[in-house]
Amino acid sequence: MNSEELKPKPASAITRSKNSHPTDRRFDPQDLERVRRGFIAARTEPEILDDHGRKVVDTGAYDFLRDNRVQPDTVNPHLWRHATLNAHHGLFEVAKDIWQVRGYDISNITFIKGTTGWVVIDPLTADSTAKASLDLLTEHVENRPVTAVIYTHSHADHFGGVLGITTKADVESGKCQIIAPIGFLHEAIAENIIAGPAMSRRATYQFGRLLPPSPQGHVDCGLGNSVPTAAPSLLAPTRDITHTGEELVIDGVRIVFQLTPETEAPAEMNFFFPDHGWLCMAENCSQTMHNLVPIRGALVRNALNWSKYINESIELFADKTDVLFTSHNWPRWGRQDVREFLTLQRDLYRWIHDQTMRFANHGMTALEIAELLVLPDEFLAQEHTRGFYGDLVHNVKAVYQRYLSWYDANPANLNKLPPTQAGAKYVELVGGIDALLDEAQQAFDRGDYRWVAELVNHAVFADPKNLRARNLQADALEQLGYQAESSTFRNSYLMGAQELRNGPPPSGEARVRARSLIKAMSLDQVFDTVGTRTISENLTGVNLSLNWLFTDMTGTPDEMWIIGISNRTLFATQGRHDANAAATIKISRDLFLEVIAQTTSFVDELQKGTVIIDGDAGALLTIFGNLDKFMTGFAIVEP
Repeated sequence: MNSEELKPKPASAITRSKNSHPTDRRFDPQDLERVRRGFIAARTEPEILDDHGRKVVDTGAYDFLRDNRVQPDTVNPHLWRHATLNAHHGLFEVAKDIWQVRGYDISNITFIKGTTGWVVIDPLTADSTAKASLDLLTEHVENRPVTAVIYTHSHADHFGGVLGITTKADVESGKCQIIAPIGFLHEAIAENIIAGPAMSRRATYQFGRLLPPSPQGHVDCGLGNSVPTAAPSLLAPTRDITHTGEELVIDGVRIVFQLTPETEAPAEMNFFFPDHGWLCMAENCSQTMHNLVPIRGALVRNALNWSKYINESIELFADKTDVLFTSHNWPRWGRQDVREFLTLQRDLYRWIHDQTMRFANHGMTALEIAELLVLPDEFLAQEHTRGFYGDLVHNVKAVYQRYLSWYDANPANLNKLPPTQAGAKYVELVGGIDALLDEAQQAFDRGDYRWVAELVNHAVFADPKNLRARNLQADALEQLGYQAESSTFRNSYLMGAQELRNGPPPSGEARVRARSLIKAMSLDQVFDTVGTRTISENLTGVNLSLNWLFTDMTGTPDEMWIIGISNRTLFATQGRHDANAAATIKISRDLFLEVIAQTTSFVDELQKGTVIIDGDAGALLTIFGNLDKFMTGFAIVEP
């Protein structure tokens, strides 16, 4: 929007006062000791590069969190404290025979010393960060092969770096096994593919990836310092954990598993090391309140089940646990501390669930409940139950949505006008955009930033080129960001301000980044994804079907498929062919997935003879020639 980039502004007097004199400023003095405990060494080079020499992580960009400066007035004091703890990075000895590398990814990678090699828990988001972590361990502890990988759950920051620590060949040969909760592969792909383009763009707001690291920009992600700028890889599990109490001996290490589906992830598990007294709580517990639905988007999580599974962990393992570690942040030591930690984490999610539904059953809406509820002192007194990643306001709405949907039962909200139409009518109602902005400026001067954001949003959507409206909205969002305790709220507010001042990132076709996820998809998932891209308006009157024969799937249920168009909608049928199909396509599954991953095309493969079409080749083009192209950088804070 501007020929010269507009920089962030300082904290207002109201924000300075609020951040300098918070109503509740309690810190756990032991957290600094916990985060430093067992430190061995850090990487000497702050940047981690990928195989192409591109920067993926730069810990040096966050040195402002490590120079012992006074908390700046542009950061909430509790978030600043949490960020300075997350900024510790390096190799840490958690206990004898167990190490973690923290601070080079949003998540932790854990190494267990087995009889012959390393058992690795959660190989981070990117191959380069996982490899750098393994290299650090090798340098300072021991050079050993990776004999097993455990995925705690189905989010990309817990499996995406697997090819940085092992190879597909080692997994296929049995040199390295991969263990995951049942349903992992389906959920890992489902979450990242069907809504992938929209979720990826929204994630730039949640994680603040495009914000420059600084006290006026990005300071933290709540669960960790920052997210690496690289696509995840994926190797499929070789062993599923199917039930709680299942016990395995993995490279000489005995592990007892606890399945926790529909908690922090649809497929997730905790596990206990009975010979050592170690408990891994995956991402079901962290040093922060978690999200019941992330603002990037995802399925709403089950707060009630989440609490119950933590309670089950207490019953199964707490009395035997000397060390508790998780997929993010830092560990806890000592049985009393472990029990107290688990108890508060359990009660936090149950309290959010029960109190939300209590007031919902009094007829209150999600907005009303979110405004009413305040965390009790029991939770505010401990940092790990404060909202550095999740936020109570957002989590209340997630619980409400899970049970009662987005709709608050007021018919006035059943079919509201879209923002551009509503914005124009509000501007007209108050006597024009200048009158609206005059009122908003007065509210800004009073420090009523939430009202400014709501009011000026109408002006921006009515006239997105109005610089006064854009800049005032940016100023309001910025102050809200500076005051936010939640890193995700801060990042979202500051991303909105940045884009209002300087425009969204350049738009381009959303290319497939995580091709290894595509290649792990089932054919059913592939066809589901293709269906979300069909351009319905181009398929008027089209009624056809295609037979598919996947030549490398002979003898399996996936050998034969039908896909077709009916009522402008794609359908897929497994296990048979249609005698009236327009054509039969013979192709290997692997090559078909290469086409879907956009590493090749049907046209190119037809020319090579690797795809054979018996029948009307135009029918294939009718379907695959009418697929939508999704764009990156779509607008969020403007039309």
